[in-house]
Amino acid sequence: MEQKKPVIIDYNDVVVQVENVSKSFGDLHVLRNVNLALFNGENLVVLGRSGTGKSVLIKLISGLLRPDSGQIRVLSDTVTDLDERGLRELRLKIGFSFQNSALYDSMTVRENLEFPLVRNKRNLTRAEIDHEVEDVLDGVGLLNAINQMPAELSGGQRKRIGIARTLILRPDIMMYDEPTAGLDPITCLDINTLINEVQERYQTSSIIITHDLACAKMVGDRIAMLLDGKFERVGTFSEIFDTDDKRVKPFYDYNFIV
Repeated sequence: MEQKKPVIIDYNDVVVQVENVSKSFGDLHVLRNVNLALFNGENLVVLGRSGTGKSVLIKLISGLLRPDSGQIRVLSDTVTDLDERGLRELRLKIGFSFQNSALYDSMTVRENLEFPLVRNKRNLTRAEIDHEVEDVLDGVGLLNAINQMPAELSGGQRKRIGIARTLILRPDIMMYDEPTAGLDPITCLDINTLINEVQERYQTSSIIITHDLACAKMVGDRIAMLLDGKFERVGTFSEIFDTDDKRVKPFYDYNFIV
């Protein structure tokens, strides 16, 4: 497994702060008074079993859901204080890489990348649009796919194009939702390498939601493990799994031993 290159992380600059946040859906208590910080330049992995509230956390951070209690700050904004216009402006600073890549099947790769760019930056010239599209495609290693349709791409290539489309607005924060889901082991390694390259090349701060320990180990500067609605273990990969906790050890054994 390729070693993660050292990156510059500013531990004095918190870009996402989750403070005492709880969220329930009826009688289902998903998040229970959770606290979490994302630092400038960091890849933070949120690890946990399916259905533990990892994706709910992303929606709370972006203002798509409101917490029942607690406070969330993103960059200089308190999310719960923002009106709809403020939320739209905030979301332009957050890039979402969805599990299914979320490409438009009727558009070429070029058109998929142009769409968010021209929608949000209406004063760009044709040459500037071409430059931005080609730059992010080069950044994910798929410049030669610029005129292809999504149906002509492999699953791993679609993931890469989805990440490129997210990057084209130059977000300050990246959110990856299960980036290796449904991919073969070799393609998983490629996507993990790309996440690290994006962090280094574009100087992003990222939250990576996953239950894939190989992904967590390869991309995470820190890991926060969600257990029973709380972040009870936060640290490096080794620190997280240096435990006999019966909620944690089987998770590791399944990924690396079974």
